[in-house]
Amino acid sequence: MRRRLTKIYTRTGDDGTTGLGNGKRTDKDSTRIDVIGDIDELNSLLGVLIASSLSDDIAGYLLNIQHRLFDIGAELAVPGNAVTQPVHIKRLEELIDTYNADLKPLKEFILPGGQMSGALCHLARSVCRRAERKLVKLGRSEYLNPNTLCYLNRLSDLLFVFSRVITLKKGGKEVYWDKDRLKRSV
Repeated sequence: MRRRLTKIYTRTGDDGTTGLGNGKRTDKDSTRIDVIGDIDELNSLLGVLIASSLSDDIAGYLLNIQHRLFDIGAELAVPGNAVTQPVHIKRLEELIDTYNADLKPLKEFILPGGQMSGALCHLARSVCRRAERKLVKLGRSEYLNPNTLCYLNRLSDLLFVFSRVITLKKGGKEVYWDKDRLKRSV
């Protein structure tokens, strides 16, 4: 078994650097660490979402996704490492297709809201998109596993679908963008 954290502080990051999985050090504000931080934030937000009393099926899928995101963080912590596989992307696509099948087709954009858990899921989706953008930026300067970018792209799509499903299952109403609303407001 690998060694686990027994000492929480090491003081090695006090100079503004952090260690990667390959033993090298990098600046804490590097694009790689920035995207790892976004993945961590997304994982934390999914934990909050799961704690908001979701249906067992969606909560279970999100828990699995949390584990996958942890693996992606580890993948990114070792430059050149590839963990995410096409099968992981395919599974997200299957979930999107399954959960989207019973939803009404959209005629308007949806605003985040309508119900707390659904709004949290929209927030997770937007954090996922930020992580995706930063991953694209990192990929411009170094090799990245292309499956990881695809996974985040599909994950944000799944979170959009889940936000709709959660809102409707919890009795909320989707909030549609109204292009004329501001013409009638103060």
